[in-house]
Amino acid sequence: MNTGARKKAACDVIELSVRTLQRWLANDILLGDQRKTATRPAPRNRLTNKERMAILRVCNDAEFTNLSPCQIVPILLDRGIYIASESSFYRVLKDANQLKHRGRDKAKTKVVKPTSFTAKKANEVWCWDITYCPSRVIGQYYYLYMIEDIYSRKIVGWEVYERESGDYAAKLLERTVWAEKCVRSNLVLHSDNGSPMKCLTMQSKMVDLGVSGSRSRPRVSNDNPYSESLFRTVKYHPRWPSEGFESLDAARLWVKSFAFWYNTEHRHSRIKFVTPAQRHDGDDIEILLDRKKLYEEKKRKNPLRWTKGTRNWGHIKEVELNPQQSKEAA
Repeated sequence: MNTGARKKAACDVIELSVRTLQRWLANDILLGDQRKTATRPAPRNRLTNKERMAILRVCNDAEFTNLSPCQIVPILLDRGIYIASESSFYRVLKDANQLKHRGRDKAKTKVVKPTSFTAKKANEVWCWDITYCPSRVIGQYYYLYMIEDIYSRKIVGWEVYERESGDYAAKLLERTVWAEKCVRSNLVLHSDNGSPMKCLTMQSKMVDLGVSGSRSRPRVSNDNPYSESLFRTVKYHPRWPSEGFESLDAARLWVKSFAFWYNTEHRHSRIKFVTPAQRHDGDDIEILLDRKKLYEEKKRKNPLRWTKGTRNWGHIKEVELNPQQSKEAA
């Protein structure tokens, strides 16, 4: 460039942006190649080959075979010996392919977040779970199995049994799928990692019905938020018997009454205050449109009451299960 070559032409030859070159020329001093892929001189504090071999020799010594660098370094310090820092120990072991899990316990694995699913209509994504229902006998419980459609929030299937069982879950799923007429319709069923969810009977029934499975991460309730929210609504309902259910039949009668109320009378806040049954059947579109028209009419008659726009009664077109982080941030 000092001999007359234009910056743009010179940068094109070396595949570098002109803006990048300007950033490197801060205060008229060339800082040098700042790219991560650039070849740089070795740092002055780099470990010598002798020091690296000393680290490997110590770590492979019989005395330190079962110890990690965070334990080896303090022991050496107590003996007046310093070779390198703990991070350098780990780095050298990794370069030598010796940084492996040791011990009889299972190596820790990274738990990947469940796949995100989007429901754009009813009977595309369901979630289900099991919760306790107390009886009037101390230590005795009934178990509420409940399947919910995340798009409409409708309780599409439920049952109460005296114990947790994959056989009961499989039978409930089969009845529910046939009742909703969605056999082999690419339905996704999300659950946690309980034994009834993972048992062979349940998995085989899902394959027979053409249902795809999805499970939460271990001990992470947030991955199944719709079931958790539904169970909270169940147990905080005013008619929930705090003293416990008298019998299994009494529990089933109560849940039957609750499911009918929840599906046909309860106006859900997350679906614009329509009932789950209305949204499940597609009636919510017309209902929300009528509400919007009524608001607009009232605003025309008395515009001073609304300083801004009217309430948003727009139809919710899709519902996501475990959305990706990028979507949540957006």
